[in-house]
Amino acid sequence: MSKLISKYNIPGPRYTSYPTVPYWDNTSFSLKDYKETLIRSFKESNTTEGISLYIHLPFCESLCTFCGCNKRITKNHTVEMPYLKAVLKELSLYKALLGEKPLIKQIHLGGGTPTFFTPENLNFLITGIFKIANKAEDCDFSFEGHPNNTTILHLETLAQNGFTRVCYGVQDYNDTVQKAINRIQPFKNVQQATQNARDAGYTSVGHDIIYGLPFQTEAHVINTIEKTIQLKPDRIAFYSYAHVPWIKGNGQRGYKEENIPNAELKRKQYETGKRLLLEAGYVEIGMDHFALKTDSLYQAVEDQTIHRNFMGYSDSKTQVMIGLGVSAISDSWYGFAQNVKNIEEYKSLINDNLLPIFKGHILTSEDLIIRKHILNLMCTFETSWEDAALYFEELPEVVSKLKELENDNLVERLENKLVVTEKGRAFVRNICLPFDLRLQRNKPKTQLFSMTV
Repeated sequence: MSKLISKYNIPGPRYTSYPTVPYWDNTSFSLKDYKETLIRSFKESNTTEGISLYIHLPFCESLCTFCGCNKRITKNHTVEMPYLKAVLKELSLYKALLGEKPLIKQIHLGGGTPTFFTPENLNFLITGIFKIANKAEDCDFSFEGHPNNTTILHLETLAQNGFTRVCYGVQDYNDTVQKAINRIQPFKNVQQATQNARDAGYTSVGHDIIYGLPFQTEAHVINTIEKTIQLKPDRIAFYSYAHVPWIKGNGQRGYKEENIPNAELKRKQYETGKRLLLEAGYVEIGMDHFALKTDSLYQAVEDQTIHRNFMGYSDSKTQVMIGLGVSAISDSWYGFAQNVKNIEEYKSLINDNLLPIFKGHILTSEDLIIRKHILNLMCTFETSWEDAALYFEELPEVVSKLKELENDNLVERLENKLVVTEKGRAFVRNICLPFDLRLQRNKPKTQLFSMTV
């Protein structure tokens, strides 16, 4: 395995979209074209499956130095209500564009720290949404909670508004690692937050854990996984730390490159953690997720309805996902659009009754085919081109590039089909790379992505 790690540990996308954001064709993108794709997709899907909302709540009281998200550090909570009013106005602008009330199937509150906001203000947000939109009967609402500040009132307030899932950012329980990433939270806080969620009626409680963090050892990962198993969360996201310090506004500092585990140690951390989770009854799902068989994410794998988007893996898919808030990304299936990243600019555009979109991409017919193949590989570890609609002109060249992966027993090629082997699952990002025609045609001269291992 160490030889494979050395061979395949190269920069590569995590494929939460295709094309990936650095390869969006911003030069030909127009807001008018994107609106047309959104209206088209909305008409095709709103009455049958509804839409998803991702709401970016960017405020945090302190900076976690492993974080690559768009955030604003402040202890000034007067920022809450003006921001939420802007988010609601943004949704009303979409309603006006679409011509009718959207049917909301999924909501996810991300950040930042959604629980930076008071329960009363979060209630204002969610009740405000359903003055503008309708709620689907089979809705699926979730939020990211910080174990240190997610109160019982937060949980109960959101539960009363239809939220059934919460995911807590745990990362690691070791003191040295927590100090390095400026994320100090004792086990008892996570334990209490997890129990509070169950007491409030949440049917799925998730924990996010990261391996490959500065100063992290295999023993630290074992300790974190063993503590996590004690609490038996329904879902576990076991992420590889993405070291991308070149991204503007990134908070990754306070440690040096040599403090970060090398690729071989990172992979050993993952394999050890994975073994412990499987022994505890979790099932590996996709690239970096685990779930109990009682959780809906596992059922989505069984039903082959699992989906992957900018929020990661999801147990259901809507054709339209609208991103609200600063830096949020929307997906009409036929196009992507991202909001401006500065809060003041975002609010100014909203106040002028303008959608705060500053870049995007309209998918070509080829993009749509490639997107399906990459989604298949990331979600089900196989893809097929038996259906002529999934064939594309450069497929023979892509298949030829898979030969080396096949020689290393990472993939198995069947007639008109590709299957990722058990050994190859660790390298699924690499397996997607030959399909990524935009990257293959224009390979970056500088590093754009985190390492694949």
